Amino acid sequence: MKKITKQLIGKFKVYLINEEKSSATLEKYLRDVSAFMEWLADSILDKSAVLQYKEYLIENYAPASVNSIISSLNSFFAQNDRYDLRVKFIKIQKQIFTSKDKELTKTEYERLLNAAKSKNNRRLYYLMQTICSCGLRVSELKFITTDAIRCGQATINCKGKMRVVILPKQLCKILTDYIKENNIKSGSVFVSKNGRPLDRSNIWSDMKKLCESAGVSKDKVFPHNLRHLFARTYYSLQKDVVRLADILGHSSVNTTRIYTMESGDVHRRQIQKLGLLLC
Repeated sequence: MKKITKQLIGKFKVYLINEEKSSATLEKYLRDVSAFMEWLADSILDKSAVLQYKEYLIENYAPASVNSIISSLNSFFAQNDRYDLRVKFIKIQKQIFTSKDKELTKTEYERLLNAAKSKNNRRLYYLMQTICSCGLRVSELKFITTDAIRCGQATINCKGKMRVVILPKQLCKILTDYIKENNIKSGSVFVSKNGRPLDRSNIWSDMKKLCESAGVSKDKVFPHNLRHLFARTYYSLQKDVVRLADILGHSSVNTTRIYTMESGDVHRRQIQKLGLLLC
């Protein structure tokens, strides 16, 4: 492989499909490789060029994003037997605290719900509560079906892993009423006008429209932050990170720890309670 072509990217797509990558992962990997191809233009494809691109990424993207893009490129190089082109990830110091600017509080969540209710967007009102009360990924929302509501539990099949999510009784009750009101006979509860399950962009866009009236920063409002709020709330009550990992469908507890990080202000209050300062 002396240069990246659309044909090679096409073969890479087939490889990712055969590896059973999720549609979101497939889209991201192809987007990252295509962006590198455009940046490279007519330049020679060698280790020096890849290292230059890495420096470009470091200057323009957050560290985690840089490593994510490098992962895509390294996978592409390996699939084409160009292991010599692979580069190392940048080292990121483990983050101890979350940023207050990104953390959605329970109060802000309730304001978003009230905003959705005042706009008479009942679908979004119940959708946000479903994600937040169960700790779902937005891609898992399609598994909340009429059958799942009747059974009180949903079988999630995502990223090659299956798990059962228990649905709160109160959630099942309100969604049963929602199903009847909207004459939903079967399949996913949250669907678009054409009957297809809502995708990430639909939900993201609808949630952003609530920000102004709810008085919540747009930086905090996105579907995955509802999952984070569930995780923090659960951990604050149960203090069981292993059980939480099972509930969230994480293969590693280390991933779950990211969800349970507290803000610097919470940590400050905790250490002040230790009583180790004599003033």
